[in-house]
Parts: sequence; C-alpha cells; structure tokens
Amino acid sequence: MGWILLVAGVALWWGAHFFNRLAPDRRAAMGDRGRGIVALALFVSVGLMILGYMNAWGPVWWGRSPALVGINNLLVLAGFYLYAASGMKTRATRVIRHPQLTGFSLWAVAHLLVNGDLASFMLFGGLLVWAQAEIVVLNRAQPEWTPPPPAPAGKEIGAIVGAIVVTAVVMLIHNWLGYRPWA
Repeated sequence: MGWILLVAGVALWWGAHFFNRLAPDRRAAMGDRGRGIVALALFVSVGLMILGYMNAWGPVWWGRSPALVGINNLLVLAGFYLYAASGMKTRATRVIRHPQLTGFSLWAVAHLLVNGDLASFMLFGGLLVWAQAEIVVLNRAQPEWTPPPPAPAGKEIGAIVGAIVVTAVVMLIHNWLGYRPWA
C-alpha cells in the first residue's frame, strides 16, 4: 500500500503543477476557484507522499555517512537560499533563471545522497525529474529571459539569514521526527 500512495502522491504533484500547461482552457475556465483546487491537490499530494514514503519498503543500496550528511546539509542550505533569493531578487537571480526550481533540485539531490533506498529514489528522484522537466517546459514556453536588475545588499543578507533560519528549523523538525540531520 505504501508504494501505491507514494507513486500516487508524486503523480498528483506532477499533475497539479502541469495542469495549467496540459489543459490551459480547462484551467482558465475554473477561474480563481482553480487556484484553490490546485493548492488542495498539492496538499493532498504531499500527504500521500509522506504516508507512502513512511510505509514503502525495498532494497537499500547505501546509507548515510558523515561526509554525505555534510554535503546534504550544504546542498539543502543552498536550496533554501535560492528559494529565498527568488522572492527577494538577489544577485543569484541574475545568473540563475529559475532559482526556486534549481533550489528544489538541490534539495532533491541532497536527499538522494543520504537516502540510498528505493523509496527515496521514487520520492526524491521523482521530484527531481519533475523540477528539471518544469525548467525545460518553462524555457520552451518563454525562450527569452531578461535577468532582474541588481538588488541592494540588504536583500542578499536577508536571503542568507532567512536560508540559515529555515535550514535550522527544518533540521530541528527532522530531529523531532527521528531523522538525524547531522552526522
């Protein structure tokens, strides 16, 4: 049952994110109500992925090591920074066209490094492929890109501090749930 929930959650995540691109007329006909439906689908997808991941079993090819955990933590921090940078339009957004999706990809790769089991490949690998597919679709839809203007240093500092705080909170939550986020 865990595998069914996990695959359904990843598939629903993909479907909710690509709904507007796959069925633009249908999505437009839904109007503002469609935003709520997509948000609900994403919320349900996360729940399915969590339940499925917790109950999925399968082969394990490698486990955590202090070095991989350290790399994982740095990649997650970088991913959270890119997410913050996207909203604050920091210097990184002048170089990276899709900082949120790039940050999400870093998060997924980080989790694959420390979780060498089949369930992790299905979850984090499926989400990594989604993020990369999303980048390709967005680039094809809008081939031209103009980087934003330079941001003030205060925004850069805010994004860095925000990323550190969010990373610390996420690490504490992981620890509370029984997953040791440090080596």
